Amino acid sequence: MATLVLLRGLPGSGKSTKAKTLYKNHVHLETDMYFMEYGEYLFDAAKLSDAHKWCQEAANVIMEKGQNLVVSNTFSKLWEMDAFFNLAYKHDYELLVHKCVGKYNSIHNVPSDVIARMAARWEDYPGEIV
Repeated sequence: MATLVLLRGLPGSGKSTKAKTLYKNHVHLETDMYFMEYGEYLFDAAKLSDAHKWCQEAANVIMEKGQNLVVSNTFSKLWEMDAFFNLAYKHDYELLVHKCVGKYNSIHNVPSDVIARMAARWEDYPGEIV
C-alpha cells in the first residue's frame, strides 16, 4: 500500500527539511513550489488559492500512479487537510500526519506577526506524530 504523509507546522518548523531527509522515497510537494520561478521564490498572496489547487491536483496525479507522496504545508486549520484526506481515501493510501515543531528561520522570510497569527489559530490533529 502506498503512503501519503502530510507534514504540517508553522513556517520555519522544518517541514521541507523533514520531507527531503526522512522521505527520500516519496515524491515531495508543497504549495510553495507553485511560486518558484527559475529558482527564485516569488510569493503572490493573490495566487494562493491557485497554488493550493495546483498542489492538490498534482497530488492526485502522483497518487493515480501509486507513488508514495509527502506534502508539506502549514495546514494550521484541520479543514486545510481535507482535500488530501479525500485523496488518500480515493486512492486507498495509508495516511500519516506529522506535526513539525522545530524552531528555524523561515526560508521565505514570513514576518513574525504572521507566524504568531498562524500559531494562534492552530488546531491539533488527533493522532498526529510530533
